[in-house]
Amino acid sequence: MDEIDALRQMRPALAQEENPDRLALRTNWRSAPAPRSRARRRLAVPLLGVAAAGTVAAGSVAVLSGHSDPRPPGRSIPLRTGGDGNVLLAAATSAEKAAPSREYWHTRRIDGTIFAVGRTRAAHYKIESRQQYDSWIGRDGKELRNYTDLPARPWTAQDKAKWQRAGSPMTVNVPSGEPGVMGTLFLNTKSPVGAPHPRPMKGDEVRRFYGMTSAQIAKLPAEPKALEKTLLGLRGNWHAYSSTAGKEPLGALRGEERVRALSDVAGDLLADAPTPPKVRAAAFRMLATLPGVQAGGRTTDPLGRTGTVISLPVETTVPLGIYTAPKQLGTYQRQWIIDPGTGTLLAMRDVVATPPHGSRRLPPGDDGRPRALRVQDMPDRFHRPGEVSSYEVYAVAEWTNSRSDAPAPR
Repeated sequence: MDEIDALRQMRPALAQEENPDRLALRTNWRSAPAPRSRARRRLAVPLLGVAAAGTVAAGSVAVLSGHSDPRPPGRSIPLRTGGDGNVLLAAATSAEKAAPSREYWHTRRIDGTIFAVGRTRAAHYKIESRQQYDSWIGRDGKELRNYTDLPARPWTAQDKAKWQRAGSPMTVNVPSGEPGVMGTLFLNTKSPVGAPHPRPMKGDEVRRFYGMTSAQIAKLPAEPKALEKTLLGLRGNWHAYSSTAGKEPLGALRGEERVRALSDVAGDLLADAPTPPKVRAAAFRMLATLPGVQAGGRTTDPLGRTGTVISLPVETTVPLGIYTAPKQLGTYQRQWIIDPGTGTLLAMRDVVATPPHGSRRLPPGDDGRPRALRVQDMPDRFHRPGEVSSYEVYAVAEWTNSRSDAPAPR
């Protein structure tokens, strides 16, 4: 079995603040069957060596808030950003000036999760787990991919100092997000798991984005309202929670569900998809009309690049299923970091809104015994509000005529 298959993937949950017991009652997750997995945007998918018996399961959740849509049907409310001007519109103008489409759309995405190491808040330090994904998509829509497992490392200079005082261990044990299951992060570049060596990944021969092929993306409208109308016609299972897994048009959603789904699709168009410059500009302009989207101050992404924070009006843009609903004890806010000068989406990140607290029962495990998720099981159990829990950074997102470092077809 391949290492990637052998090591299960997991990440901290993303959720809008809601009482866990009320959430469980509203979604009826105890009696509902687990839905079939589907393509989704995921932040921070660390690979862990399992240090306890059993496997590390994926723990992801998205919950929508109950606020109503302040935008009347057919009317847009433009984004206002005070003295900074409208950074999304500035980004759109820059995106239109980008180089035209070439032979391949190349992206290099680095996913990260910030884990707390230690037993107490006072003594803990944070370690960053990272994975890198390279993708080359040709004009025919066919994709080649590379995966590189990067060594973990201390998150900040303060965390590095604490790690050094602890003896600079090359492996650390961290909570996995599963009751009683610990995982291992590798900081040693010589480790067979932690070594930064590229590995080809198997995938679909033709890449699709929410059902759209590269050819269809190339023909998307370059005017924001027309683009929104087209995207509203996309069919999918958009709900964060549903007792059924049926597909429906995005336009059937209302309020923050619609904003969440539109911003999720727009994020793919701006980051992963082979989107022409004018369509990319239209996506920025469409985002500027969505209610509740706000521009904040300047910040740096995990690679040290400077950009402007864009906060989404919902806690997550990830559609997830009922089975994962109970696997969270905190709440998180989704933010984007964009560079208005180049018209690029630099990174997405999830910051803690409410730190993990309390506990909740989970469905019985394979052994039939009852289980409960507690704060000590959470990777970010010591995070404070405003601290980064996970991220997705786009080191490269460009059109190129070369795929010299792409993996050979398999």
